[in-house]
Amino acid sequence: MAANTNTLSLRSIIEKDKLNGLNFLDWFRNLRIVLKQEQKLYVIEQPPPNEPPANASRADRDAYKKHLDDMVDVGCLMLVTMKTELQKKHEDMVAYEMIEHLKELYQGQARQEWFDISKALFQCKLAEGSPVGPHVLKMIGYIESLFKLGFPLSQELATDVILQSLPDSYSQFVLNFNMNEIDKTLSQLLSML
Repeated sequence: MAANTNTLSLRSIIEKDKLNGLNFLDWFRNLRIVLKQEQKLYVIEQPPPNEPPANASRADRDAYKKHLDDMVDVGCLMLVTMKTELQKKHEDMVAYEMIEHLKELYQGQARQEWFDISKALFQCKLAEGSPVGPHVLKMIGYIESLFKLGFPLSQELATDVILQSLPDSYSQFVLNFNMNEIDKTLSQLLSML
């Protein structure tokens, strides 16, 4: 019963601010949160599967049916959280198609957010004597935000951007890091600093 309460309370987050076109990025972020909690995020991230052949295993048929059921549930949730005008445009689409179409319609908003985040990321500079932890965490947050918007940085570029943001007092660390060709995740890099 507690799971149902959590689901209802999370769904209320997305239901209170219906998609009107101007709020796509916030609506999409909230939709992803709700679907992640409900373990249905895959429905908007993957195209619908092909129907399994008649001789498919029971597990394959069950997985297909679950995907279809989740697809209907997510599609209805999306439609009920849109203004009427947008509902009419999307009511004949499945959830994945709706999201892809909405992304096309509102890509300009994502582009502006991408610009603002990348600008903030590339302008990050740690002041001499300031703590490195919060600085690197902030940069990792920007990098993760770009990834969520569909603009991922490669691991190498993300590492370089962070290392380049450090003051001269870290030059020996940066030199050692590059000379030894250390292959670390951003979290591992943070712990090394």
